[in-house]
Amino acid sequence: MDILIPDNVEKIIEELELYGYEAYIVGGCVRDSLLGRAPKDYDIATSAAPEQVKECLSAYKVIDTGLKHGTVTVLSDDYVEVTTFRMDSAYSDHRHPDEVTFSDNLLDDLSRRDFTVNAMAYNHRTGVIDKFGGQKDLFKRKIKCVGEPAVRFNEDALRILRALRFASQLDFEIDDLTATAVHDMYRLLGEVSKERIASELNGIVTGKAPCEVMKRFSDVLSFIIPEIRPCIGFEQHSRYHVYNVWDHTAAAVEHSAPETEVRLALLLHDIAKPVCCNFDDEGNGHFYGHEKIGAEMAEKILRSLKYPNDTIETVCKLIKFHYITPVDDNVVVKQLLSAVGSEDFFRLAEVIKGDSRAKQRICFERVQIVENMELRAKDILDKKECISISQLDINGADVAALGARGRQIGDILNKLLALVIEEKADNIKSELLKFAKGML
Repeated sequence: MDILIPDNVEKIIEELELYGYEAYIVGGCVRDSLLGRAPKDYDIATSAAPEQVKECLSAYKVIDTGLKHGTVTVLSDDYVEVTTFRMDSAYSDHRHPDEVTFSDNLLDDLSRRDFTVNAMAYNHRTGVIDKFGGQKDLFKRKIKCVGEPAVRFNEDALRILRALRFASQLDFEIDDLTATAVHDMYRLLGEVSKERIASELNGIVTGKAPCEVMKRFSDVLSFIIPEIRPCIGFEQHSRYHVYNVWDHTAAAVEHSAPETEVRLALLLHDIAKPVCCNFDDEGNGHFYGHEKIGAEMAEKILRSLKYPNDTIETVCKLIKFHYITPVDDNVVVKQLLSAVGSEDFFRLAEVIKGDSRAKQRICFERVQIVENMELRAKDILDKKECISISQLDINGADVAALGARGRQIGDILNKLLALVIEEKADNIKSELLKFAKGML
């Protein structure tokens, strides 16, 4: 099978071959090309050592980005990483090889890679080089380690989460032997940096098929986030729910837009339910306040995983508001736009829709209501209707001129905004000044 290689990448391969070296595109770009997907980037592996690569590509700007590991980055229309064939030694820290040895044998390089679908090479002269059955596993939709799974995971524990990420993103199943090693060895993730774990977690939840991955490997995810553990198998005893808390969470994640903040919010939206659960006299489960406590728990979880502050703020806001009752009404929509902001309004809509789709069918009608609210919100924003203090036709100086001082100015502006949003006052300066005088 022929693979289309961008001209700039093909020229680099040709230059290296011109000097007598082997060069191939490798890894994810080969996998994605065989799947009919557009690769995000292209990596080249070569028999040339880094200094030799720089000599061969002297006409290009070449950046020393990882000489220790044999990698240079070539600026050719785009950034292309070129890495020397290599063999890795022992991995004492379960993340990085203690020593890297360069090789002139492609098989050495492919045999150290994580999964068969990522251990293929290609150039136009040789076609696909596939020594470990990667094409067969693509056809079978399997994620399978190269060689012995325990060895691969012991070398680099992050590969445990990478297996889950690829399964979620590609909608593949993890091979039984590889899955067994995942279940047996996930505690090695304790030696991986929180930032890398968070990055892989993002990839898992935003994948094409996270639901089955989340359910099959709940032990792995609850090791990363211990607060998940009480949710697994926790029955809700509610007429609105068909799943236990964790299975509902997994379904909600998959049935929402694949945006990081949306899916992180759904991953954690019911995290407080086991803490908040109460049963009435008829045995029905109630979870009063789980959205507020859940937002507090989510903040601690995301901070422990070193998430950026803006991500934490957004996710916690979405969790805090996810339990509102959707109402297809202009005033309600404006109130919500004002409370969460226009961008997060549409994220919240996705959270509520995902949550609703993972419940009993009686909750499905909420999806249509939310979609109607989204249409209203777009119309409100297009018309630039007032939903914030900055849009009021009156400002703090105007209120101060009436005699208001300090915190009183902000209080009055907030009250005026509420009147405008509730359509009890027009956003006209003269009218707002009259209301403001009455508030003093």
